[in-house]
Amino acid sequence: MVLFPIHSESTAPEAAKPFLKQARQSFGMIPNLEGVMAESPPLLAGYVQLWSLFETTSLSPIERQVVYQTANFENQCEYCVPWHSKLSQMAGMTAEEVEALRQGTAIAAPKLEALREFTKALIVNRGKIVEAQLRDFLAAGYSPEQALAVILGIAVKTMSNYTNAIAGTPLDKAVEKLRWTKPLIPRQKPRD
Repeated sequence: MVLFPIHSESTAPEAAKPFLKQARQSFGMIPNLEGVMAESPPLLAGYVQLWSLFETTSLSPIERQVVYQTANFENQCEYCVPWHSKLSQMAGMTAEEVEALRQGTAIAAPKLEALREFTKALIVNRGKIVEAQLRDFLAAGYSPEQALAVILGIAVKTMSNYTNAIAGTPLDKAVEKLRWTKPLIPRQKPRD
C-alpha cells in the first residue's frame, strides 16, 4: 500500500496550512484525516468548506451526525465512526442512539430512524431510491430541502471515507477508546 504522509502545519503544502490551522482551532489538534488530506490542498479545502456548508442546513446537529454516521457505517470507515461517535455525544445524542448508529441498527426515535433509513437508501442505491423511500422521509417531517441536505452530508463523508480507505489513516489517540470495526450483521432467514 502507498504510504500517505500525515502533514502538520509545518510540513503541509502552503495552500493547506490555513485549513490545518482551522482544524486545530476546531478540535484542539489536527486530526490525522486532515493531515492526510493536506497532501492535496484542493481536497482539504473542499472537505472543510463542504463540512461548514452542511452545518448551515436546517438539519439539527444530531440529525447531521445521523447522516454522517450512517455514511461512515455503510462505507465501513473505521477512522470516522470513532470520531463521529464522539461528535454525536457532544451534539447531545443519547448513548443508545450513538450505539445504534455504530451497530447499523434502528434508532428508537422514529424521525431520526427515518433519516437514517433515507440516508442509507441513498448510499446503498447510489441515489436511485424508490419514490416510497422519499415519501417515507417526507412523511416523517422532513422537507425536500432537507432531502437535498442529506446529499451534501453524504458528499462530505464520501470525501473523508474514501481518503481513509486508500490512505489507511491511523486513528487519533483522542478517540482511541471509541475504536470501531463494522459488526457482522446476521442474514435474515427467508420467509416461507
